[in-house]
Amino acid sequence: MKENTYHLFRYIMKPVSKFAHGKMASSVLLLAAAIAAFAWANSNYAHSYHALCDIPISFSIGHFTISNNLVHWINDGLMAIFFFVIGLEIKREMLVGELSNVQNAALPAIAALGGMMVPAAIYIAFNQGGPGSMGWGIPMATDIAFAIGCLLVLGSIVPVSLKVFLLALAIFDDMGAIVVIALFYTDQISVISLGAGLLILMVSILLNIKGVRKTYPYALLGIALWLAFLFSGIHATIAGVLLALTIPARSLYDQKTFVEESNSIIQEFPEKDFGVMMVDATQRKMMKQLQGIVDDLNTPLQKLEDTLYPLASYFILPLFALANAGVNIAQGSEGTSLLNPISIGIIAGLFIGKPLGIALFSWLSVRLGLAKLPQGVKWGQMWGVACLAGIGFTMSLFITNLAFVDAISIYQAKMAIIIGSILSAVLGVGIFLTSHHRSADHVQKAADS
Repeated sequence: MKENTYHLFRYIMKPVSKFAHGKMASSVLLLAAAIAAFAWANSNYAHSYHALCDIPISFSIGHFTISNNLVHWINDGLMAIFFFVIGLEIKREMLVGELSNVQNAALPAIAALGGMMVPAAIYIAFNQGGPGSMGWGIPMATDIAFAIGCLLVLGSIVPVSLKVFLLALAIFDDMGAIVVIALFYTDQISVISLGAGLLILMVSILLNIKGVRKTYPYALLGIALWLAFLFSGIHATIAGVLLALTIPARSLYDQKTFVEESNSIIQEFPEKDFGVMMVDATQRKMMKQLQGIVDDLNTPLQKLEDTLYPLASYFILPLFALANAGVNIAQGSEGTSLLNPISIGIIAGLFIGKPLGIALFSWLSVRLGLAKLPQGVKWGQMWGVACLAGIGFTMSLFITNLAFVDAISIYQAKMAIIIGSILSAVLGVGIFLTSHHRSADHVQKAADS
């Protein structure tokens, strides 16, 4: 019985484990890219780094031309794919994951709300009415790849339920960041382009309703939607999230029907040995029928997520870090030291505001009976994971590029993000290690007595 329960638990947690270890590999690449960018920008070859980032790239069709430098293509173009993957993850979690159950979703949702509100409030306290006032969204974000990476490095001393909690919190955090970007970090709205974008979305929804399950129509609509949003004034990456929510996510078969349909084909499969390759017409026909059944069982959402997740995690995010983390420390000697409202607001928001907001809102939700602590988790561990949520690297850098246009403010923000994220990671890991050692000492003393 015990062994069966163990195998059942491993089976249930397999998707979470696979997702988490994928985030671990992504975090290693992300960290390597960030270090490489930082080292490159502070080396004797810094000019080549900036020259590479500023390379102009243009795409033309007839008289229609889009031109921008490499960094903008990465931030506005490739990151739209990253946001599309986030949208797919959000929809999947809402249908079958942690967000599909109100009771399970309550604690991470409330915690994420506190983790966004308190850092923003701290930042505003330092920058209200100042030139850096638009940066309040920067310390709100959590970099799930780095945060989960830290938890996985800690190994078995972190309960699995706490890792699931952090994943769910990060999803709500991403949802909050998407709303903030859409509402507050947009240029002047073009009604015509926005209307075109909404029309494209309606077409994508209609394809879903009509049962279109091929992925290429949605891909073509995605490109058109990205262009419409690019010219609408709403940040183009939001197109990725909205398109993801229209992707079909339901299988055409339930388990019973799938087994019956596939078994009927397998049982009637001609018993002809095909040796090198299958050449019998009947066998090939039935093979295609079986492929069709399997293909219908796998949803378009899952197909796209399986295809694009490696691209987003192992290529786009590291490339984004390489293009955006190249901060030259020498700029600090030109009147851009960290003793300024922007840097102080971001560091305090990530290092103090993020854990304080998550821990406080979590505690209040449990005290009020709105949510329950994850199984086997103590408040000290919740404080540790709240500190790790202060690692705001990727999304914080992304919002920085939307909030500021002058080089000095961008420098101040990026340096603060790096420092605040490092401090949050060190404190979070330190809390877990200290808590584990105390528990081990307590157990040892109890055994000795």
